[in-house]
Parts: sequence; C-alpha cells; structure tokens
Amino acid sequence: MTTSKHGAPFIGTWLSIGSPVIAELAGDFGFHWVLIDLEHGCATEAAVPDQLRALRGSRTIPIVRVGGVFPDQIGRLLDWGAGGIMVPHVETAEQAAVCVQAMRYPPHGHRGVSRSVRTYGYGRKPFPEAGSEAPSTSTPFLIVQIETLNAVEQVSAIAEVDGVDVLFVGPADLQFDLKSRPHRAEIDYEQCLQQVRLAAEKAGKNSGILVREPGDLEMLMSLGFRWIAMDSDIALLRAGYQRLSGLMQSLSPLEEGS
Repeated sequence: MTTSKHGAPFIGTWLSIGSPVIAELAGDFGFHWVLIDLEHGCATEAAVPDQLRALRGSRTIPIVRVGGVFPDQIGRLLDWGAGGIMVPHVETAEQAAVCVQAMRYPPHGHRGVSRSVRTYGYGRKPFPEAGSEAPSTSTPFLIVQIETLNAVEQVSAIAEVDGVDVLFVGPADLQFDLKSRPHRAEIDYEQCLQQVRLAAEKAGKNSGILVREPGDLEMLMSLGFRWIAMDSDIALLRAGYQRLSGLMQSLSPLEEGS
C-alpha cells in the first residue's frame, strides 16, 4: 500500500515511549502507519513485540526504526511482524542496498529463513517459495532517512536502489548537519527538501517527512511529500501536561490558614 505524489497523504505518528497501550490507541484512531522508534525511543527491542500485538486487527501499519544499518536487527524485527523498517542516516546507495539485502530472502538478499516466526503465524501461514519474494501485499516497506548533507548529495543514487520505497527526511538532523558545516553547505534546507522530493519522483518512489507544526503540513504536501508523520507520543503528552501546568499556575493559591 503506497501513495503517489498526487495521491492522498499517508499519515502516521511517532511512538517513542514503547507502550502497547499507546500503540493500540493510535491504531484505534486510524493512523495509516506508526513509527516504533528504536533509535531515540525510550524502550528496547524487547518492547516491540507487544506493540506489534497491540496493533493486530487494526489497519495501521507498524514501521520500526532501527538504530542504524544493522542487518541482524532488521531481520529480527521483520520476523516479529514489522510491516516495514526505517533506517536512519543512510548516506550512500551501498548502505541502502545492504538494508534491502537484509530484508529479502535468497537469492535476492541475505535474510535468514525461519517458517515458525510470528510474521508467518508461528508456522501457520504460507512461507514464500524459494527464489521468489513474498506476495506484494505482505512485502515490508523500506524507508531510508535522508538526514545529512552527504545524503542529499547522494540522494539520486539512493533513490534508484531497487527495494527502497520511501526517502524520508529527518528534519532535525538535516538542519543540524547543515548548520554544523556552513563551509560545505552550498544549498539551504528548503533546497535540500526539493532535491529529495525530485529524486524520489524521478525514481518512482515516495518522499516523506516528520511534521512538528501543523501549519507546515500544507507547504510540505505542496512540495510533494506524502508519507507524513505527525508529531509523537512524547510531544503530545508534553503539550497536554503543559496545558495542565498552566492551569495550575493560573489558580489562586489558598489563603494561609484556610
């Protein structure tokens, strides 16, 4: 299930806390996808299976972000039932190809074979025939993050890698990287966004981005970004607690002795 650059947005949200309750709630609200974060999230791999189970029965696709180009972790999360993998800080086509290899079975990749893992119903669901890929309806997504100037410079080659589905901008990392090397940054952040979007479009892939401010959504969609992540569980809780804190501070303190 993908969207074209002219189609409706594919809206997700970030899950950093590691709670199956929050994952279930997000699924109940109908997000197209959620991102379970193992790079900057609060929980370890051990918290992932229960979040995947909490989403079972919903239409929400669980995407798991790994900590880097880690083939063993990618294979394990797919075995557990992740609907896709997001890989941060992909800077070359070679790195993207390693990720593809980790997600595919021989002869198309190096993913280890087990018919008894959760994604195949612990042995109850059909396993792909040798030499072929899984049916397209169950093929997991590969989302690579473009987060540095180096990645932007190589984005066309990354986009051309067969098996890469989405080029996803990490806005905080990319803007930080650009500011940290002004002697090299001949293009600004907005121009980087354009290069990512154009590379994805040329390769027939989707482009995506994390959106913190709702006011930015229309502009980013007008650029052609369709895989959109709206905010995170931590940020939404923080905003809620800030509102409560403001309410508490507005209340008049009780008079002494009352």
